[in-house]
Amino acid sequence: MLAAFPHAMPVEGLIGGLIIGVAAALMLLGLGRIAGVSGLAARAAGIAAGGSPRGIAIAFVIGLPLGGWIVALMTGGIKTEFPPSLIPLIIGGLLVGYGTRLGSGCTSGHGVCGMSRLSPRSLIATAIFMASGFLTVALMRIGGML
Repeated sequence: MLAAFPHAMPVEGLIGGLIIGVAAALMLLGLGRIAGVSGLAARAAGIAAGGSPRGIAIAFVIGLPLGGWIVALMTGGIKTEFPPSLIPLIIGGLLVGYGTRLGSGCTSGHGVCGMSRLSPRSLIATAIFMASGFLTVALMRIGGML
């Protein structure tokens, strides 16, 4: 355990990161497509015409909560905490959705796939994602929401 982060789980984080990296590499090498969740979700919902085949997009999107459910079954549950009000979650979700369209991709597409390819657009987008996240947490702490 890391002294500054008593609840850190570095081994689990390493394993999760490796699984995400392998999945992204398989999708890129096998299909020639980026494993960006927002693009795949749009394709699965039928609101994006291009991208991966719709069946693959649907399988990918279904696999996200399914994977979490399997891990929960194997480990006895996953502890989650949410703000006392749903309003910040709703506002955050809408802002993330708008941002993924504005930035031509999401954190998985830019942060995982684009960064690994040293895409200048993804480097800038990921820096903006991170800065926005830092600012949001700081503002929520100041406002007493966290």
